[in-house]
Amino acid sequence: MKKQLLLSLFVLFITGAIGTAQTTEDIVNQIQKEANDNSQLEQLAYELMDVIGPRLVGTPQMKKAHDWAVDTYTKWGIEATNETWGQWRGWERGITHVDLVSPRVVSLSGMQLAWSPGTSKKGITAGLIQLPTVSDSLAFVKWLPQVKGKFVLVSMHQPTGRPDYNWEEFATEESFEKMKTAREAQQTAWQENLRNTGYTSRNINKVLEDAGAVGIVQSRWSKGFGANKIFSAGTKKVPVVDLSLEDYGMLYRMVLKGTGPVIKIVAESKELGTVPTFNTIATIPGKELPNEYVVLSAHFDSWDGATGATDNGTGTITMLEAARILKKVYPNPKRTIIIGHWGSEEQGLNGSRAYVEDHPEVVEGLQALFNQDNGTGRVVRLSGQGFLHAYDYLGRWLEAVPEDISKHIETTFPGNPARGGSDYASFVAKGAPGFSLSSLSWSYWDYTWHTNLDTYDKIVFDDVRNNAILTAILAYMASEDPERTSREKSVLGINPRSGQKGVWPEPRSPNRDGGEN
Repeated sequence: MKKQLLLSLFVLFITGAIGTAQTTEDIVNQIQKEANDNSQLEQLAYELMDVIGPRLVGTPQMKKAHDWAVDTYTKWGIEATNETWGQWRGWERGITHVDLVSPRVVSLSGMQLAWSPGTSKKGITAGLIQLPTVSDSLAFVKWLPQVKGKFVLVSMHQPTGRPDYNWEEFATEESFEKMKTAREAQQTAWQENLRNTGYTSRNINKVLEDAGAVGIVQSRWSKGFGANKIFSAGTKKVPVVDLSLEDYGMLYRMVLKGTGPVIKIVAESKELGTVPTFNTIATIPGKELPNEYVVLSAHFDSWDGATGATDNGTGTITMLEAARILKKVYPNPKRTIIIGHWGSEEQGLNGSRAYVEDHPEVVEGLQALFNQDNGTGRVVRLSGQGFLHAYDYLGRWLEAVPEDISKHIETTFPGNPARGGSDYASFVAKGAPGFSLSSLSWSYWDYTWHTNLDTYDKIVFDDVRNNAILTAILAYMASEDPERTSREKSVLGINPRSGQKGVWPEPRSPNRDGGEN
């Protein structure tokens, strides 16, 4: 009853503020109609993912994406600009070609890792060697000269290329348990042997490079059919490539059995020196309270194993579409609405942290920030992020959201403060009310997060449309709310409902002058 009374009073206030012809219900209905009848999501996704492609910080594609966003907002009549926040190592991906040339000829499925040194157009042709089984680091040092002139296989050979759900459906219980036991033993032995070398998967590539290896070959399987994690290289002179589980396993078995395979790698990447890095910031000015802000937030960069569709293309097009709808339906907001497309989230929230540092006035005047960053699914979770009275205002705003959207959302109040996560954490760390619109995974961790399968075809547009409507309504409600949001936190970071101690993180300084973090 109290919720209904609050919402009724809120509706009356907004009706008086924007005219009797435009009630909250009217605006919400118009938002839904525009989103459903004139959706731009598919076109935005095509232009961003298929045409521009991966958005690795420091690449020409990232700059093209920023310019595209500014042009898109300008076309909609929304002011937008690219704000420089720092510098980064410039790098451009070229052609990657990996071929088995002996004992037979076949092209392999693989790609060069981000920031990996390239080869000449002629490429590198050489045999392969595996990491040895060693008792300690001295034995590893003694073995190291053997890598000279060879490609080194540095990943564990997977005992199966089938996801566990496939085994659960088709294997006998005994067979599945046998496979899992063998895999666990193999993983334990592999990890122990790696520790014995004195190195880790993060720094062993550089050691092999220094010892004369001509390249590194890895396979970081994500436990999903065809999905490999694509990260950064960790070398300065020689290429690093990631092969599919299937092709990597074939090479590994050939080396193990003494067949002596030879491969050829052509990787035509370019170093571009130090380049500027950006956030794209769009603004719909507030008419009554221009120095108070509602921020729509999503990181713009991606890893470049694929085109970054669910990390974070879907979050990006959600905010673009929400802004487009608001400009059309609600062109004169009470508070200023900012849309932040952050650069270099993947390296440590660098773009949003720099923005927080450079724009204290936005932090001070922030009414609410809504961030989306975890895949293509519909939003199902909303936490108060440790703000003691978040229930009061988020609850009011959610009351305006249609039931077919709100019924999927579980809320936690006051919730726990952000611990890293995505770009909302940059604002929460400064005491400003930032909230994560958390969505269903759609196999995000195994199939799309930082993998070679994070592509347009993985987008579920009905769910993204749901999120654009939700975001636009929340932004509208936050903008029109007659009250400022409270920033009072749970005492000493304690959640009064659970008694669980929270941690209030201080943001790490943005890495503004290059490097991969």
